Amino acid sequence: MNAPLTARRARIASQLKLDNAVLLVGAGEPIGIPGGADQTYPFIAHAEYFVLADTNTIGGVMAYDPADGPEAGWVSFVPDITEGQRVWEGLESVPGTPLSKLGGWLAARSSRPVIQLGVPQHGGKPDGAATAAVREQFHHARRPKDAAQLDRIGAAAAATAAGFKTAAEFIRPGVTERALQIEIEASFARAGGTRPAYDTIVGIGPNSAVLHFMPTDRVAREGDLVLIDAGAEVRRYCADVTRMFVVGKSRGIAKDFYAIVLEAEERAISRCVPGTEWRDIHLRCAVELTAGLVSLGLMRGNPEALVESEAHLLFFPHGVGHMVGLGVRDAGGMFPGRKKSDSPSLKNLRTDLPLEPGYVMTVEPGLYFIPALLNDPARRARFKDAVAWDRVDPLIGTGGIRIEDNILITAGAPENLTAAIPKDWESAVRS
Repeated sequence: MNAPLTARRARIASQLKLDNAVLLVGAGEPIGIPGGADQTYPFIAHAEYFVLADTNTIGGVMAYDPADGPEAGWVSFVPDITEGQRVWEGLESVPGTPLSKLGGWLAARSSRPVIQLGVPQHGGKPDGAATAAVREQFHHARRPKDAAQLDRIGAAAAATAAGFKTAAEFIRPGVTERALQIEIEASFARAGGTRPAYDTIVGIGPNSAVLHFMPTDRVAREGDLVLIDAGAEVRRYCADVTRMFVVGKSRGIAKDFYAIVLEAEERAISRCVPGTEWRDIHLRCAVELTAGLVSLGLMRGNPEALVESEAHLLFFPHGVGHMVGLGVRDAGGMFPGRKKSDSPSLKNLRTDLPLEPGYVMTVEPGLYFIPALLNDPARRARFKDAVAWDRVDPLIGTGGIRIEDNILITAGAPENLTAAIPKDWESAVRS
């Protein structure tokens, strides 16, 4: 048995308050492509299953009986591989207990409640409240990453660095967003990446202000900003990095904006220590970005008051980051028992918890000129005194700047897992 996996299962089990219940965690089944005959989407096992089984086993079920202890209580049930799967897909049998024995395992515990996580595999009407409570415990238990998981995240970061190195070499007038995407993703694969961790974002010029932009045939021109948000995956574990580039000589105040975002990012990273509330890192970063806008004469007023009034959301409309690891938004959300804050300045915060050793967080401040926000009449009226609109209007449509790294929370100083990817201004300018 894999010792790190055994220890991971035991650690998670020890934090589950199952009482007399038993637990089933299902991997799921492939989803058919509509109109695609016998074709399916690529199968990805549910994250709650994968963290326990470390395999993408179609139809697999992890079962746990707390009466047998946090180590011995786990049983991995795996389906038999059919002849058709061997012939058409080359699948081989996965070590484990035949799935056909799950019924007997459950029958021996028929008087006890069953909690189902992952993709439900067992009939019966689940207890919604009990399931939600166990899921919250499970979710929190899997937040810290062990050494084996960190090894894969590190491998994903290395493959991601290779992709960004290639991107920097290809950025020049005439290159398209799509061409950059192709080169980045090919480099991920050559460097050991299993696949892209998510849809690669490449935005040139005004497209750099679209938060989740899908690459097009837009051509880079002299002076354009280029935003690349991309990450490689290595056996389900991910990196998530954003870097900015400038094609040739920069125009306008791009360098000033870059300096504001980079300084805010570095300060936020320095605050990523155990016990610090993520919401505090977000708020401090929002105030610093806003102070930068005030210093450039684009906003007016006290930065703290501007953030409290939500004025900063015109230029920084997302959270400062999220968890990353088993998937690009891994185990985020609220600390157990905590409800989403109703503070206006925290409305876009998706993760709200104190940091602990083993957490891997993205830190990704950004400033953008987004037409949909800045041209909205209601917002312009509400923030008529907070924004120097005569100075902002000429910048609408120029794009945005975001810088993002992946940070491991340790017992001491934070560790930047993606520090090998350059982010200084001189590296960003591609002349």
